[in-house]
Amino acid sequence: MMADGQKIGDGSWELHVHVTDLQVERILRVKSDLHIGGVMLRLVEELDIAIDWSDHALWWPKKNMWLTHTRSTLDQYGVGAAAQLEFTPMHKPLRVQLPDLRYMDFRVDFSKKTFNAVVQLCKEIGVRYPEELSFCKPLTPEDLKHNYSEKQMKKKSTAAVKNGTPADTNSFVANKYHNSSNGSLDRSAASHHSPNKTPISSPGGTWRFNSNGVGSHNSTMDSIDGADDLSSSLANSPMLPSEEARNSLLRPKSLLERARINVGWLDSSLSIMEQGIRDFDTLLLRFKFFSFYDLNPKYDAVRINLIFEQAKWAIMNEEIDCTEEEMLMFAALQLQVTLQVNQPQPDINSGNEDDIDRALNELQISLEGSHVASTPADIMHIPELADYLRFMKPRRFTLKGFKQYYFTCKDMSLRYYKNSESTKEDPIEKINLRGCEVTPDVNISQQRYGIKLEVPASDGMTDYIIRCSSEEQYARWMAAMRLASKGKSLADSTYDSEVKSILAFLSMQHPAPAPVLNPESLDIQPEHYLAPRFVRRIRGKGGWCGGPMPEYMAVQRILEAHANVKDLPLTDAKLQYIRAWQALPEYGIAHFLVKHMGHKREELLGVAFNRIMRMDPNTGDHIKTWRYNTMKAWNVNWETRHMMIQFEEDNVVFSCLTADCKVVHEFIGGYIFLSMRTKDANQNLNDELFHKLTGGWV
Repeated sequence: MMADGQKIGDGSWELHVHVTDLQVERILRVKSDLHIGGVMLRLVEELDIAIDWSDHALWWPKKNMWLTHTRSTLDQYGVGAAAQLEFTPMHKPLRVQLPDLRYMDFRVDFSKKTFNAVVQLCKEIGVRYPEELSFCKPLTPEDLKHNYSEKQMKKKSTAAVKNGTPADTNSFVANKYHNSSNGSLDRSAASHHSPNKTPISSPGGTWRFNSNGVGSHNSTMDSIDGADDLSSSLANSPMLPSEEARNSLLRPKSLLERARINVGWLDSSLSIMEQGIRDFDTLLLRFKFFSFYDLNPKYDAVRINLIFEQAKWAIMNEEIDCTEEEMLMFAALQLQVTLQVNQPQPDINSGNEDDIDRALNELQISLEGSHVASTPADIMHIPELADYLRFMKPRRFTLKGFKQYYFTCKDMSLRYYKNSESTKEDPIEKINLRGCEVTPDVNISQQRYGIKLEVPASDGMTDYIIRCSSEEQYARWMAAMRLASKGKSLADSTYDSEVKSILAFLSMQHPAPAPVLNPESLDIQPEHYLAPRFVRRIRGKGGWCGGPMPEYMAVQRILEAHANVKDLPLTDAKLQYIRAWQALPEYGIAHFLVKHMGHKREELLGVAFNRIMRMDPNTGDHIKTWRYNTMKAWNVNWETRHMMIQFEEDNVVFSCLTADCKVVHEFIGGYIFLSMRTKDANQNLNDELFHKLTGGWV
């Protein structure tokens, strides 16, 4: 039987395909065994328009999925006569806010997994180690007032998105893949471009960048002429962001609000399109994993600048706490960066030390090992620290103060005695430092040089507080305890450099006797250099240092701190800022509000580059800490929304209240992946392993 020239009864049916570029619809008569490549070929032949269609693919809006496996058939994808498909470009315009708060337009592959799309974008902007970054959806202050919940996300997706596409990745993850996922540790053609009218260094406007690697016949977006121009322009940032960027800044007021920020991360295992993102939408590009590998000024000008900018805004927005002295130090370093931007900088490529020399020096250091084994007589000597320190075990509902004891640190163990003459006897207590948490408790103005120890115990964490009498004593003991917590002794070659690093960090917090710069020669607005709570101390009743302070005095304090860093070149000032940020006690912890199975009480879960922590949601105190090297596996059950982490000593099962469990799963797997990187020059990015560790279903 024939109808309209088509044979009926042969198993064929009509497939409706909307061509988005042309805004036309074509109806193809197909059979279920026709492969996707054949569908696109027939569609292009029927359109009969001389256009490069190589960047196009089929998208199924109702199922929220790409049909990218061209050898798979319609039947294998489940496409039937009721399906409405779209023939649309895979590379689409995306508005991206960089870590320095500048907006740029890129053409990004919406069909690739988000991880791979980020890798390609980082290649375009000249950022090495793209696995450290990811995309995040913009959030509003209102988002920080509520926990993530299935009901809220369903309402949001129904109201805000066409075609039933979820507005947030997290509400979609469980439906698309298997009911459970697990990760475990195996122990064994371009057109000529013209620049936009708005300079890229300007804080206002959106810069448009079009990748040369993608056909741009249907693009109206301008771009920079060459990746080199883009990289050089991103190596430095405007001092002030645009008004739009300033209005979009989030300032979490509590640990709970900090935890709610993590709901915005995109799922690295899904494409951008599958997560509700469409043409010209805005995403934030941010460093997600705070494990920065091989920062090299010679190759990483853009990367160093973007890390510096993200650190700066994290401190300015109070996403991480710091003391008054630390805030002034950060302000001083930021001022030095601002002053150095327009100054000629030393040529980092003109140094005498090349890569081979550097490698030989690193080899020499690793072979030499200990900083104390300088003579044959020292080979059998085990280094030891010994001194009088003040000590306290915090207890609830007690007013017990500090007592002085004689401490020794040797072989990653801390022992304390009544006095130095008692060292021949058994110690009052022996503390195993391996795997403990070491946190500074320092206030320069109050002459407080404290070390807070959190030592794993059977019932959680045991707290100890140690007070030193001077900066030099603090640096020696702090360095020893930091190394011991990582399983390294005083004989380790990095001990001396750790001591020097701590002393340098403290020295930057000391105000100089007099500023080098004249305050009247600079236009310094305190709110551009200080976090809001410090600005409020200047202008409000709280006062700075317990009393009101005129604004000019705040500028004076910044300039006094600046005298300590006035000789730093631009890149060194940024690196010092990054190192100081990394030295803060709360650095690099992603917070999640969770409820443990069998418990009604809500707790914080902190995920860092080397450990997972149970935390008090009100104070942030650590209840228990687990190191990754004691973790066997981590699993997610999508039906119950529970995550289980298996450690050597116990298992932890919880549901996440401020984000989907997939976000927690990805943080843990991502840090495991980053820990496996080596300095092998031939090492390629293993995206398959990344997805296996973070996605669980590969």
